[in-house]
Amino acid sequence: MSGAAGQVVVFGSLNADLTVHVDRFPEPGETLSGSELVTAPGGKSSNQAATVAVLGSPARLIGAVGDDANGRFLLGRATDAGVDVSGVTTEAEHATGSAMIVVDAAGENTIIVSPGANGAHDPDTVDAEEFADAAVVCLCLEVPLRAVQAAAEHGRAAGAQVLVNLSPYADVPKQLLGLTDVLLVNRTEAALVLGRDDVGEDWSTALDGLVGLGVDRAVVTLGADGSVVLDATQTGDDRIAVVDPISVEVVDTTGCGDAFTGALAHRLAGGASLAEAARFAAQVSALAATAQGAQTSYTAFAHLKEPTRD
Repeated sequence: MSGAAGQVVVFGSLNADLTVHVDRFPEPGETLSGSELVTAPGGKSSNQAATVAVLGSPARLIGAVGDDANGRFLLGRATDAGVDVSGVTTEAEHATGSAMIVVDAAGENTIIVSPGANGAHDPDTVDAEEFADAAVVCLCLEVPLRAVQAAAEHGRAAGAQVLVNLSPYADVPKQLLGLTDVLLVNRTEAALVLGRDDVGEDWSTALDGLVGLGVDRAVVTLGADGSVVLDATQTGDDRIAVVDPISVEVVDTTGCGDAFTGALAHRLAGGASLAEAARFAAQVSALAATAQGAQTSYTAFAHLKEPTRD
């Protein structure tokens, strides 16, 4: 492994984001008029890889697109962002994945994802060689779970830190949790992982519960309330670190979670502690909320770019 290079390998999804803006979200059965439809690059994994590249770490994206205009568009935009897309395959039998996004006047969004080529992954298509030089392997659940677990196994075998963003939420096998070096979840997802109705405010108990599942380090995002870092590898008060929210004028929250994930991976690949990485990720995510779209908003934090490590 060439961990000193700080390479982040992101395995997962690429989507064409189809976005429309409305004053408010429709009620069930209601039709509203919206803005002109905008097509932009997206997909959780593609967004995360773009974030890593914008911030200055080598980023390699492994995924699949369809043999169509959206697929070519996504590959071109990822390349423009500085992402290595040589690990992205073209699936002639599938359309490129897409996400239908509705954003209201407050900047909140609802998203429906059609997986398309993202659903074509299986363990046999996940090549261990793609992960050989990774310092961090970044995973989400927008591709089949068995393929995600195979990628985690390859990342662990390569000596990389395996960062799993448990979104969109699904029940995952304990084997995957055992392969996870850093688990990234929101409050609702944390409760579901722990088998509770609510995660509560007793973070020490939550950490103990995660350790019982094989997860020693986690970041729980709390929306406007910031996030909490849970780290059983630390001692005393350092096991729990609260990351305060950063106040900005919100324009669009689409892609902010992926910006957080990518920034976390970027800093971990550079050798930062989990708490340090989470504080930086909070800054990046907040800046992403100040502009429209997912990857199209990432210019808002481009000034934070750090020199690429040798």
